[in-house]
This record gives sequence, C-alpha cells and structure tokens, in this order.
Amino acid sequence: MNEILEPGMIVRHPDAPEWGEGQVQSRIGDRITVNFTEAGKRVLDGRRVALEILRFDGA
Repeated sequence: MNEILEPGMIVRHPDAPEWGEGQVQSRIGDRITVNFTEAGKRVLDGRRVALEILRFDGA
C-alpha cells in the first residue's frame, strides 16, 4: 500500500491518531517522511506501518 504514496498526499498513522493528519514529504524505498499536524516531521519505516490515505493535496 505504501508504494503508491507520493509527496502531497494526506495520510493518517493508524497506530497514532493523536498525530493528526500528515502530508507526505517524500518516499525513498521504505523510508517515508511525513509532516504531521500534531507530531511534526517523522521518518517512518513503510515495512512496519501502512499509512491510511485520506486525500491528495498535490500541486
């Protein structure tokens, strides 16, 4: 599922809903950088979490 993530997509971490919505900044292999409204920038291991796609806010 994470292999379709692109910069600009709005996602939610299923195990950390308190982080709020996050915007994907980049995806390089299994490393996904997301800027969350309540948790700031996080680098996630895509092999360990399947982010929920909410919408795409790309340019």
